[in-house]
Amino acid sequence: MSRIIAIANQKGGVGKSTTAINLSACLAEMGEKVLTIDMDPQGNTTSGLGVEKNSVENTVYELLLGECGIENCMMPLEFENQTLIASNVNLAGAEIELIGIEGKEFILKEAVDKIRDDFDFIIIDCPPSLSMLTINAMTTADTVLVPIQCEYYALEGLSQLMHTIELVKERLNPKLEMEGVVFTMYDARTNLSLQVVENVKSNLNQNIYKTIIPRNVRLAEAPSYGMPINYYDKRSAGAESYRLLAEEVIHRGDEEWQ
Repeated sequence: MSRIIAIANQKGGVGKSTTAINLSACLAEMGEKVLTIDMDPQGNTTSGLGVEKNSVENTVYELLLGECGIENCMMPLEFENQTLIASNVNLAGAEIELIGIEGKEFILKEAVDKIRDDFDFIIIDCPPSLSMLTINAMTTADTVLVPIQCEYYALEGLSQLMHTIELVKERLNPKLEMEGVVFTMYDARTNLSLQVVENVKSNLNQNIYKTIIPRNVRLAEAPSYGMPINYYDKRSAGAESYRLLAEEVIHRGDEEWQ
């Protein structure tokens, strides 16, 4: 049975797409079969996985509007064990086009249920807003992983996100759990990064991953080459961190593995 993880934070620029791309790739590297679903109209996860987003015929947009089946929009990638459902700017219009459609919160879930047993992990990259696209991701997912940037306003908006997760759990997906928080863009040279980590730990009674993703030049460069970090520079600090995170994710809830 696969695990479905939505990566969400309504703040932009916190490393959501970077985490979706590299967590997917590191899980795949460990032999897990991974499907990545890009639910963000910016399509950064799509291009970061080496796909020219504007030339894809069947994207998540066509899937949500019922113009194609899920089998038709799954693209095997050149990276081992990885499949993608792509996204591009067309998806921005889906919100309006779905108005008035019965059960619109569950369109993605119904599609993914058909293929979920073909994969070990399904990673969904959410847009940086608490929109119908994010709700679709959360009704589909088992857990929500929240990347938090190590900066002064890190906790701002987090309570709103928690509230949304609670509402979705209450009304739409009783199985939904908080996967945990992962710190991104950590700069060991600043006291601020350290303070943010301490602050979040003391204010948040959530699972916080031990792995902290550093600020890393190679990590920032990799998407422009359309490669996950473990292919672009497999020995970089960024690649090592995402491997550790993937391992933590695989063993989540596994008491013996601590």
